[in-house]
Amino acid sequence: MNLFFEESGDFKAGAVLSQQGEAYQVEMASGKRSKVKSKDVMLQFASPSPAKLLEDAQAIAQDIDLDFLWEVAGEDEFGFAELGTEYFGHAPLPHEAAGLLLRLHSSPIYFYRKGKGRYKAAPQASLQAALAGIEKKKQQALVQAQYVEELKAGKLPDSFKPMALQLLFRPDKNGIEFKALDAACRELQTTPPRLMLSTGGLASPKDLHYAKFLFEFFPKGSGFPEVKIPSVPADLPLADVQAFSIDDVTTTEIDDALSVVKLADGNVRVGIHIAAPGLGIKRDDAIDAMARQRMSTVYMPGEKITMLPDSLVEAFTLDEGKKCPALSLYATLDPSDWSVISTETRAEIVPISANLRHNDLDALVTEEALAENSGEYPHKDDISLLWQWVQVLERGRMAKRESFGLRPEQNNRVDFNFYVDNDVVTITRRKRGAPLDKIVAELMIFANSTWGKFMADHGVPGIYRAQGGGAGGWAAKMQVRMVTHAAPHQGLGVDQYAWSTSPLRRYTDLVNQWQILACLEHGVTAPLAAPFKPRDADLFAIVSAFDSAYSGYADFQSGMERYWCLRWLAQEQARQVDAVVLKDEILRLVDIPLVIRLPGMPQVARGLQVKLDLLRWDEVDLTVEARLLEIPTAQQSADTEPMDEEDEAMLQGMEDAAQEDAEAAAEGAEESAGDNAGDETAGATTTPVPAAE
Repeated sequence: MNLFFEESGDFKAGAVLSQQGEAYQVEMASGKRSKVKSKDVMLQFASPSPAKLLEDAQAIAQDIDLDFLWEVAGEDEFGFAELGTEYFGHAPLPHEAAGLLLRLHSSPIYFYRKGKGRYKAAPQASLQAALAGIEKKKQQALVQAQYVEELKAGKLPDSFKPMALQLLFRPDKNGIEFKALDAACRELQTTPPRLMLSTGGLASPKDLHYAKFLFEFFPKGSGFPEVKIPSVPADLPLADVQAFSIDDVTTTEIDDALSVVKLADGNVRVGIHIAAPGLGIKRDDAIDAMARQRMSTVYMPGEKITMLPDSLVEAFTLDEGKKCPALSLYATLDPSDWSVISTETRAEIVPISANLRHNDLDALVTEEALAENSGEYPHKDDISLLWQWVQVLERGRMAKRESFGLRPEQNNRVDFNFYVDNDVVTITRRKRGAPLDKIVAELMIFANSTWGKFMADHGVPGIYRAQGGGAGGWAAKMQVRMVTHAAPHQGLGVDQYAWSTSPLRRYTDLVNQWQILACLEHGVTAPLAAPFKPRDADLFAIVSAFDSAYSGYADFQSGMERYWCLRWLAQEQARQVDAVVLKDEILRLVDIPLVIRLPGMPQVARGLQVKLDLLRWDEVDLTVEARLLEIPTAQQSADTEPMDEEDEAMLQGMEDAAQEDAEAAAEGAEESAGDNAGDETAGATTTPVPAAE
């Protein structure tokens, strides 16, 4: 006896070897034996052989007309043998019954399975819908295949053009466009971004990196709706000063300006004037919602995405020749020792006499020129006086820093400025700690520290940056963190540090400006009147959101600077270049801030300058392949050849970075490189790195 039975969803046939109760021992044509329960047996037959039955059944199944079979089946549930009698016109033979069962089982859109060997014909509407779906899939498969062929031929299908970016960064993986792109990439052994670039879906790798960032952080676009410029109080007093700013040549968001007035009693009053959008923007208004959503201006070489609409920036930026609303911090100084006699905070209108630019003055305003009182430039006497004070401020910070157990801060690091014009990049070096840098940095640190204490003294919370005193090991303790109460920033050497000097481009600074204005207006009742009250949960939410956004923006800026470094290599046709060993296999090119890894690099002293042969670089993956050409003989032994000043600075900077998580060594220049140098401009960015990082 032979059996036709179902096993694991398949139909099989075999000869019975034995039977025990409700189970059979069956041997298939292949020689494999199986235990088959009687409930799984569809047919019992004596002939033909099991193999012949399966062969004939498959032939029968292929010949059955499904549409005719569906009509014959009617609307009621049926068994396959019953339908076989109706369909064949006689009681079906074993191979006919088996063939019919195979056909029923393989046609689920025509026949719904209701049990072992039992089925029901699908309703006509359901059947038509299913057939239409199958036909649609067939047509889509043909279109998809056409898309694949076009992509393989280097042509972007027309339907891909409006969705090219979506296919890369937020695809519908069930869509035929994505399936075609994926299939073409597999056949061409490439990646979707590279295929999009080769077929014209993206114009350049720069567009790829930029679009990826926008899809993640600005999914609704980076533009602004029309906004009404808010008014400021009409009764603000006019300051009796002639203020000036110091920024990079391409800076447009001018947050800060300075002024110097010699008083009749021989003392000096220095003004630190900060743009005051907080006088017009109010918490939870439409502009606040825009700023809070962005948290910061985004910088990259050649471009930026501002935190605030251009029209509002233009209304509050401290432009030359304008009288601008400002939050001013005045420090009265004793010029005999440059000690601070008193400070005062005012909201006022400040005349801006000049916007000075680093690009014009850095070569003129040097330490030597200041010592000799040489050169002619605007506000020369004011800058000379400020230079004397900031040196005292710096020494005081360093003493405080050392009291926290830290080594003196290293200022002889190097900044790299990026300027992009019509996709041509210029990368220039500028040593940090130059007088103009130091003047701005020290005065912004002074303002942020003073205003941080001002808020704390009034019992008003703010957003502070703190360093030191945390739990865990050294690195954890020295990690810079954002808190809502006054706490020391040991790396800077100050008792508290609240970002307050860049309200046009950092949301934290705008929040702190609101809090400072509340202290100024309400005095001892400020905790009740400030926009953010003590223990305000929303303030903690702002800190968390800002940290996340600021970190993402910084990563993007770093990636775009790396892209422009690679563009510089192509532009300058750089092949053999000098590099400095940072550590082990990590090197940095001397002329640009491009850090690369060189596997197999021989063990040499950090700070040594070597020559590399650049083999290739990839603007999509932002990778570089290079090989070592030579280690100059004169540098082979660090014991016999002293390092030059730049290498010494680099090594000291690296040691500080390793010990203090880098920021303690760099934060002193944060206000200079971050608030005033190119990283706040549309045309340039500034990358601070160790002298040879």
